[in-house]
Amino acid sequence: MELLDQIQSIVREAETALASAKTENDVETIRAKTIGRNGAFTALGPLMGKIPPEEKPVAGRAFNEAKQTLLAKIEETKNRIADSAAESAGETIDVTLPGRKWHAGRKHPVCQTFDECCDIFRRMGFIATSGPEIETVFNNFDALNAPADHPSRSMVDTFYFADGRIMRSHTSPVQIRTMLAQKPPVRIVAPGRCYRRDTPDATHGVYFHQIEGLYIDTDVSLADLKSTLMAFAAEFFGEGIRVRMRPSFFPFTEPSVECDFTCVMCGGKGCKVCKNSGWIECVGAGMVNPNVLRNVGYDPEQCQGFAFGMGIERLTMIKHRIEDLRLFSENDVRFLEQF
Repeated sequence: MELLDQIQSIVREAETALASAKTENDVETIRAKTIGRNGAFTALGPLMGKIPPEEKPVAGRAFNEAKQTLLAKIEETKNRIADSAAESAGETIDVTLPGRKWHAGRKHPVCQTFDECCDIFRRMGFIATSGPEIETVFNNFDALNAPADHPSRSMVDTFYFADGRIMRSHTSPVQIRTMLAQKPPVRIVAPGRCYRRDTPDATHGVYFHQIEGLYIDTDVSLADLKSTLMAFAAEFFGEGIRVRMRPSFFPFTEPSVECDFTCVMCGGKGCKVCKNSGWIECVGAGMVNPNVLRNVGYDPEQCQGFAFGMGIERLTMIKHRIEDLRLFSENDVRFLEQF
């Protein structure tokens, strides 16, 4: 049968050409000439319709087998060329060598505290919310009732960009964005990274992590704030931790309080860490200032709420008895492997 002779001839010529192919481009050229759209096999298509019906099964089977053979030869030649190139580049794999073990990593202690805090507040009904680290002056200061002469707005304390935007100095802008986007009730925590122009030392850095909370509804009081913080402290530090509130001042809360937890180092008996007071300052908090509510379109006559903020690094240092903040960013494996 003339068609079978043509098929065999195409296969032989292709195998000879593939045996001498040196590059992937050579292989692609051979493929195009044989089984490509304008290849020799494609040209045989019209002939298939002219052969007698009794010969079509044999011719069809021969045609398909020849095509599959060529596809296998082309793939084999590609692999041969790739292996040869790898060997020339010194990339051969010695299969007799033992496999390399991949060591599983672990979460950074700050990340562990980050996740634990979010989990605790989620169980109390708070929703974890995030926002951009590059913020507007309005979200970071103006909406939070910070006057133009407030020290934190100085370029000495805050990182400013040429276009007037800033690196957020706290995660409070997330609270502003949330309140601008929805009506009460609001119950969120805003964890994230913040930036300030501090000189790095054992307790300060140019960046740090913070988690802030906000609860706005029609009937919220300082008692709700204290019970929330007591529940958090009991879960995070353990049972027996007490909470103490002291009057303070923040432009975005009124009244404002500093919240202290029982010193976990001495159990409240007094030590050098707590300066023999038995308490460690952990939280800045208070009832949301009515001006802040007005700035986001809320009516302070209809709703009220509390807000609080805690430093993640500080919580981690207290819980694990760490004395130097810089240990968190030095990437010393000997330190990190302890957690």
